[in-house]
Amino acid sequence: MRKLSDELLIESYFKARELNLSPEFINLIESEIHRRSLYNKIKRSS
Repeated sequence: MRKLSDELLIESYFKARELNLSPEFINLIESEIHRRSLYNKIKRSS
């Protein structure tokens, strides 16, 4: 996940939620979003 750009990471998060992928996978993405301090970007886009 560290190789994904911030934009692609956020897009992946929304797509994973849209497709109802496993909660574990979504949690991995969320953890990386938090690690990069991008949480505000997903809150504004929701």
